[in-house]
Amino acid sequence: MIGFLLFLVIVGLIAGFLARALVPGPDPMSVGATLVLGVLGSFVGGFLGWVLFGKDLDEGAVQPSGIIGSVIGAVLLLLAYRALSRGRTAGGAGRL
Repeated sequence: MIGFLLFLVIVGLIAGFLARALVPGPDPMSVGATLVLGVLGSFVGGFLGWVLFGKDLDEGAVQPSGIIGSVIGAVLLLLAYRALSRGRTAGGAGRL
């Protein structure tokens, strides 16, 4: 179990940093936020792999993926985060 968690942390950091490098623009994220981005990206990548390719059906829909799937999932999450945060910080809320 500890080995799995350590692997998840290492892959999460790598995937988070790669996603931030691949998506241009400023990302004021801490190392911890980058780790969370990569770990969540791993599960998004695992889910997409399960949906698209039907692999590992015995493991279920929510599963960690490899580094490539993790980076793809982290990029998707980063783009979604930017789209959602752009709408909140545009200054349009509260204006009449």
